[in-house]
Amino acid sequence: MLRVLSDLERYTVSATDGEVGNVIDLLFDDEQWTIRYLVAETGGIFVQRQVLVSPVSFRQVEWSMRQFHVELSVANVKDSPSVDVHAPVSRQQERAHAKHYGYANYWGRGGLWGAGSHPSLLVGAAEAPGDDALPERSDETDDAHLRSAREVRGYELRGNDEMVGNIDDFIIDDQTWQVRYLVITTSDHWFAKRVLIAPQWTTSISWEKKTASVDISREAIQRCPEWNANAAINREYETRLYDYYGRPVLSGSAGS
Repeated sequence: MLRVLSDLERYTVSATDGEVGNVIDLLFDDEQWTIRYLVAETGGIFVQRQVLVSPVSFRQVEWSMRQFHVELSVANVKDSPSVDVHAPVSRQQERAHAKHYGYANYWGRGGLWGAGSHPSLLVGAAEAPGDDALPERSDETDDAHLRSAREVRGYELRGNDEMVGNIDDFIIDDQTWQVRYLVITTSDHWFAKRVLIAPQWTTSISWEKKTASVDISREAIQRCPEWNANAAINREYETRLYDYYGRPVLSGSAGS
């Protein structure tokens, strides 16, 4: 099912023996556009700490109760490696995080999550045989291309002729955790509306300038099928959207 990403903020993260904290942000990678971590805030009023929780650890999600249940103890989460989510999270830090929980790395094996498309496939997988013996590569310590969803909201979207509007939110697949659409609020004062653009349609993104670009005109985007936040995204809507832009509907779309 497709869900609005901002709706997941303030969900409670519950461990097997108590509550961990509340979700305050989500981190996605800017290469495969997939949510890699929830950022949960733990502790009380005076002592707070932010920890990363991967969808790999989920045992159940109660959408109606706004709770993520993880197959971890409170102590295990709170003792996880410290990460400053306001700074780039490196591959080295991610490896330490995965090692702490005994999970395999999600990158480098061809799929969205290791060799597959679902985070559950990494449960109990641990490091692949021989991983520890692999030579250290430069990309192990460089920026892992993780981006804060909160930070990216507000980025400008530019068409091939002029500015279209701003990235307002994200639509994700709650099974694969891939970002399926960017929610764009157009900038027309009288006829502003919310429309969807697949991240694969962007031609460039400047993280420094906080802009994304698409090879589509402002007028074309203004006239595309409007997104209704109160209605589910179904196969019919996606077909109309992709037909309008002359693009083939991706496999795994809503209703497929």
